[in-house]
Amino acid sequence: MAKRQLLLDCSGLVLLYIFLGTLRESGAVQIRYLVPEETDKGFFVGNVSKDLGLEPRELAERGVRIVSRGKTQLFALNPRSGSLITAGRIDREELCEAVSSCFLNMEILVEDTLKIYGVEVEIMDINDNAPSFQEEEVEIKVSEHATLGSRFPLPNARDPDVGMNSLQRYQLNPNSYFSLQVRGSMDGAKNPELVLEGSLDRETQAAHHLLLTALDGGDPIRQGTVPVRVVVLDVNDHIPKFTQSTYEVSVPENLSSGTRVLTVNATDPDEGINGQVVYSFRNVESKASKIFQLNSLSGDVLIQGSLDFEKYRFYEMEIQAQDGGGLSTTAKMLVTVVDVNDNAPEITITSSTNSVLENSPPGTVIALLNVQDQDSGENGQVSCFIPNNLPFKLEKTYGNYYKLITNRALDREQVQSYDITLTATDQGSPPLSTETHILLNVADDNDNPPTFTDSSYSAYILENNPRGASFFSVTALDQDSKENAQVTYSLAEDTLQGAPLSSYISINSDTGILYALCSFDYEQFHELHLWVTAHDSGNPPLSSNVSLSIFVLDQNDNVPEILYPALPTDGSTGVELAPRSAEPGYLVTKVVAVDRDSGQNAWLSYRLLKASEPGLFSVGLHTGEVRTARALLDRDALKQSLVVAVQDHGQPPLSATITLTVAVADSIPDVLADLGSLESPASPEDSGLTLYLVVAVAAVSCVFLAFVIVLLALRLRRWHMSRLLQASGNGLSGVPASQFVGVDGVRAFLQTYSQEVSLTADSRGSHVIFPQPNYADTLVSQESCGKSEPLLITEDSVTGLGKCDPTGNQQAPPNTDWRFSQAQRPGTSGSQNGDETGTWPNNQFDTEMLQAMILASASEAADGSSTLGGGAGTMGLSARYGPQFTLQHVPDYRQNVYIPGSNATLTNAAGKRDGKAPAGGNGNKKKSGKKEKK
Repeated sequence: MAKRQLLLDCSGLVLLYIFLGTLRESGAVQIRYLVPEETDKGFFVGNVSKDLGLEPRELAERGVRIVSRGKTQLFALNPRSGSLITAGRIDREELCEAVSSCFLNMEILVEDTLKIYGVEVEIMDINDNAPSFQEEEVEIKVSEHATLGSRFPLPNARDPDVGMNSLQRYQLNPNSYFSLQVRGSMDGAKNPELVLEGSLDRETQAAHHLLLTALDGGDPIRQGTVPVRVVVLDVNDHIPKFTQSTYEVSVPENLSSGTRVLTVNATDPDEGINGQVVYSFRNVESKASKIFQLNSLSGDVLIQGSLDFEKYRFYEMEIQAQDGGGLSTTAKMLVTVVDVNDNAPEITITSSTNSVLENSPPGTVIALLNVQDQDSGENGQVSCFIPNNLPFKLEKTYGNYYKLITNRALDREQVQSYDITLTATDQGSPPLSTETHILLNVADDNDNPPTFTDSSYSAYILENNPRGASFFSVTALDQDSKENAQVTYSLAEDTLQGAPLSSYISINSDTGILYALCSFDYEQFHELHLWVTAHDSGNPPLSSNVSLSIFVLDQNDNVPEILYPALPTDGSTGVELAPRSAEPGYLVTKVVAVDRDSGQNAWLSYRLLKASEPGLFSVGLHTGEVRTARALLDRDALKQSLVVAVQDHGQPPLSATITLTVAVADSIPDVLADLGSLESPASPEDSGLTLYLVVAVAAVSCVFLAFVIVLLALRLRRWHMSRLLQASGNGLSGVPASQFVGVDGVRAFLQTYSQEVSLTADSRGSHVIFPQPNYADTLVSQESCGKSEPLLITEDSVTGLGKCDPTGNQQAPPNTDWRFSQAQRPGTSGSQNGDETGTWPNNQFDTEMLQAMILASASEAADGSSTLGGGAGTMGLSARYGPQFTLQHVPDYRQNVYIPGSNATLTNAAGKRDGKAPAGGNGNKKKSGKKEKK
């Protein structure tokens, strides 16, 4: 109960000291507290949160904690109140046995800022220990002849308390022979001595029993006693004497056990047993008695334990020499322990992180560490360093604390982790060092966008592909890790032919595989361009784009389309005319076909599949020209049926066929006479209908001829009014129609015998053009004579009717503006008369150069009401290829050039404007005189 009251009184004093200390040290870096010893666990020491300027709740949030150096943790932080409390019982005598003032130093770490604050706690002593003697009983032998005033040393009492609570005085029980005197020493110790005050008589009293009491100054006073027995001896004249009153020696701390430290020596001039000296320790502390050993006979002082400079640096002992008669004397032995560099530095990592974000700014704290060496002097001076090739450095902060920080930005893509070796070396000789390692991982930051393996991609896909089929894949790599490296693919928004791109192509967002959502058609579009985007899953996400060109490859999926001759829409049978006077190689007609495919799939070849009379006709392999293979004989039938097959070069090849009917006759009346035989009636009842049709056609022809004669008479009467038109030389020419005879109708004849009436601003300049029928279905020149030019009646030409200039039959040289080299000519129209070995185009570019002529030829051939040529040898291209002509609404028939009924050389429209005569397009060099007159 008294002890509890003492603790409460001390608590008030402690709080006062804390308050005063706080006021005194408020501006200092180090915080000081006072706490009495022997307090219970949880005793309040100081308000740390207030002294650090923090709220109590911030201690846990900011990671405030006490840094331990490997010793038992004596204090703790209360997270609720923010105060420093005791973690257990504190014994000042155990912590600070050899010093009068006991200070405990600790560090408080603020984790988030990695700041260190020094805290010094002074442990105040309380009177919890009574003085005590090491000996249980003391025996002193005194000669009965001892002189008055003789002094006999008594054992010292020990009190581990300090100040007033330590040993203050001694008492001796009252007696008539002895008194007590206390002698002070240089170190402040109090040495009691027994002083002889009266004469002794062994025979009267052989022993005297005394009681020595040691008292401290605490409240209450504590005391310790030891009984003293004084034995009265017979006479011993001399006492032992040491050679030195004080023995001093310095020894290194690394002496091994059994090593002699020194030898003490005392002599006694007495003889016999009174001269035999025995040595022993007196007033030796327990720590010294465990380390040193004294030989009682030789006086050698030996090491029996291990010296440690860091624990005890100095020992003071008292050696007693006693002879056999009981007389004794004492001497002091002072042992100083010399420090040896026997302790390697210690590295304590107080706080550290195992990962740091890349691109962190220089100066980012990685770890907080403490370096210490238990040696002293140069042996305890420690330097700490790390390898120079690392992007880190050490900075000294508080005391022996260092901060490991970055000195430049880190890049995880270059180095993913660092094994940092910390080395601490002291200044001893030889120096000792310690190493420790910190493994630091560099955390990924999303600083790298995905990168495609190629700068651009090209993909090829066959047309008519199945829906949903994969045809290509793209790959993007991201040098980051985890979610920062997870790449997602997408397509940029775009439209194609008015529809969103997503309706044609899709991409797997995880794998980058592209899928075709529809079946592509090469004839609709050849290629499409899009952008693929790859973005990662970082925050914020990074992305990159790459261009992808998708080329649709052609397949042979289109059958050749025959443009000429076109089948009539009225159910009649088309007929081509061939004069019986035609020589071998005469051009009867030309099959014009196109293929919507491209390349090899659009290269067409022609062959005669079936003929009513084999050997009479031949078909050009690449031109499609139907020519006579031999001269026509009278026995040859008027009607000849030919089946022509057109086949492309695709795999597998596709083909189309057309049936041609060729009428063999020298003139139209011959045709009319035998017209009934052109049709093979399906039944006998159809022959009468055919006869009526022939008669109707003949009647219409006669009416037309009469109309032409009337117009000619009118023209001859006004021939003198047409002189103004002679300078131009270019009248409107009639365009001969296809020699296409319909057995069931008269449409073919009306087309064959057509005319044009040309009126000018001057009524006197009007004229009538009488076209000649073109039996060979060939292109004619405007300025060729007779049969190749429509009859234009002017006032200078009346007398020249029926005449032909011999020079007019000379074939004009081809216009070089429209002539192609052999390599540029397409196979279907580039071969010469009778040449079956035409050269195919070398590449698609060559065929694209002929696109304009292909379109013109194909369009005119397919149009039943239009003519095959607008001028001699021009195929009507002069009008189509004027400045106003565009190709935006024309189908793409670019692979072949066809000129139905002729192999004429293409000429430039400018030639006509310049008055140049292009070469005639008729493949026959000779014409009969009869035919010319007609």
